[in-house]
Amino acid sequence: MEPQRIYLVAGELSGDILGAGLMRELNARHPGVEFRGIGGPRMQTQGLNSRFPLETLSVMGLVEVIKHLPELIRVRRTLRQEAVAWQPDIMIGIDAPDFNIGLEKQLREAGITTAHYVSPSVWAWRQGRVKKIAKAVDGMLTLLPFEAAFYRRHQVPVAFVGHPLADELPLENDRASTRQSLGLDEQVPVLALLPGSRSNEIRFLGATFLQAAEQLCQQHPSLRVVIPAASTQRRDEIDQLLQTYPALGERVVILDGQAREAMVASDAVLLASGTAALEAMLCHRAMVVAYKMAPMTHWLAKRLVKTRWVSLPNLIAQQSIVPELIQDDASPEAIAEQLSALLNNDAGRQALEARFASMHQALQRHASRRAADAIDALVAGQPLPLQDDRIDGC
Repeated sequence: MEPQRIYLVAGELSGDILGAGLMRELNARHPGVEFRGIGGPRMQTQGLNSRFPLETLSVMGLVEVIKHLPELIRVRRTLRQEAVAWQPDIMIGIDAPDFNIGLEKQLREAGITTAHYVSPSVWAWRQGRVKKIAKAVDGMLTLLPFEAAFYRRHQVPVAFVGHPLADELPLENDRASTRQSLGLDEQVPVLALLPGSRSNEIRFLGATFLQAAEQLCQQHPSLRVVIPAASTQRRDEIDQLLQTYPALGERVVILDGQAREAMVASDAVLLASGTAALEAMLCHRAMVVAYKMAPMTHWLAKRLVKTRWVSLPNLIAQQSIVPELIQDDASPEAIAEQLSALLNNDAGRQALEARFASMHQALQRHASRRAADAIDALVAGQPLPLQDDRIDGC
């Protein structure tokens, strides 16, 4: 059985990118397939009839969610009614779990096959949510192997499809040419410093990261520090912070965006935990992960989070291959010490880069193609394709 009608609901830009890749594969396999739901410009280019703007579901923070709750309830009710009337072959929720899992449950109870693309962090905290997910979806599509293992332990049908970012980034990158394009000397050590893309991350991490860089520059007199600013506002905040550290002076190069180029050009990376750590791994660069948060948030996180590690490279490897310094451990002295150890160990860095390259290759699974395989299987009423979840180099 080939799908003729597919209902997709994405809630933000990353979901629009994933959805467009999946739709491209499905269009190539099934000419004439129809798409409805919610998506952005990329998904609409692939033929989606979007019933609401992509931004409708992009609500962050407890207060904002409460403020927009009546509208979100109305949108979900409208989508449910429309999907039941249209009778798609499958409904696919793309990320946005707080919205989509509930909608998926309603549609599955109405007899529509459902899938969820991108696992919420249920393996890390609020693990009880897996019971709700099991009732909501006929299949979960995960980007990372340890996520698939979690769902298998809980008897939820799952397919590990790979990470689109691993497909996008090349297996080989050129440090020398990237340095040349950024105006950096090929012979000097370079640190890429990424304190985060949000204002509160700059507030909690900015000064600590710059103090660590200042200490590191004293130990490595030729070191250059490259800081990619995620936005104009982040650049203004970084510029203001740098005025407090005149000793860094001409050692610092601030870039507008270009985080990936900064990583490729570097010998080591200092970053906040998150997707940036995965990107640094896929650029095959040694790194130190450091993170600070509000004291109450950290107190709650320690009691709720169930994982041994916070950075994706360690979670994927299921062992400590990247130093993690969290909260009080993330002092400028401790960060500088870890980074100095990396910069002083050429052989260790090269070994880690080779290991990251091996893990990168294992994550290159043609994610959109494998996601389409999973959707075709679900529509046909077949088990999800068995995939090898092992990551070489772990």
